[in-house]
Amino acid sequence: MSAQGTTSEAAYTADRAGDSESLENLARIGLLAYGLVHLLVAWLALQLAWGGGGGREADQSGAMATLAQTPVGKPLLWVVAVGLIALAVWQAAEALQWRGSLRAGGRQKKKALQKIGKSVAKAVVYAALAISAIRFAVGSGNSSSQQQQQGTAGVLSWPGGRFLVGIAAVVLLCVGGVHVYKGVKKTFLKQIDLADAPPSATRFITRVGQVGFPAKGIALAAVGGLFGYAAITFDPSKARGLDGAMRTILDAPFGEWLLTLVAVGIVAFGVFLFARARYPERT
Repeated sequence: MSAQGTTSEAAYTADRAGDSESLENLARIGLLAYGLVHLLVAWLALQLAWGGGGGREADQSGAMATLAQTPVGKPLLWVVAVGLIALAVWQAAEALQWRGSLRAGGRQKKKALQKIGKSVAKAVVYAALAISAIRFAVGSGNSSSQQQQQGTAGVLSWPGGRFLVGIAAVVLLCVGGVHVYKGVKKTFLKQIDLADAPPSATRFITRVGQVGFPAKGIALAAVGGLFGYAAITFDPSKARGLDGAMRTILDAPFGEWLLTLVAVGIVAFGVFLFARARYPERT
């Protein structure tokens, strides 16, 4: 079989995967799982704000560790992992579905590149979270902040490593800004199909999106700021990820209240993910 034929077959398979009802149902489980992770992160942030945090990191790894300690935690972590893998496959299929537009020119090609870039980035995030869930399910999970610091240290040791870490910081700042923009302009409603939702549900989902997206944007921007500081100071210990961002917010004036507001916003974002699972986007 020719390389072109193999590529076409893979693309056709991706199209079918993207339209698969089974995959859509798994992706719904993934959205519920991702929402649950956000609720746990918010709970850990509230503990950090008012009770010292209990020794756990207020980030995804802390959420996974918290889940693993519950009686049904490890089986549930496997469900979370499967759902997140389904989300990763779904996003990969979405990226391949835009491949045809790459042969076009002008705005259509630009839009295709943006869609592919966003889908690939989301697929990587979901896959990384799925791997983390599996590690905690089998008892080998560890601190994400420590991993980020080690990874940043490795990158900073490369030629041009400071520049690469700086790029990562800019990307996180931009993604955070996009989340804030989505919340303010309510463009997040494009991610969900509320045609069959009652008016009360539509109003509620709109409100939680308006709260949740800016809150997550602020958290991501704070992480980006820490990466930028690490690049400027050439100090990988500054790249402390989401937990470090939470602690930075806590150290600000009125930090307990600011961190509480961020936690409430992250809860809202998690609730929005539950709503997406109930009313998935139709493409």
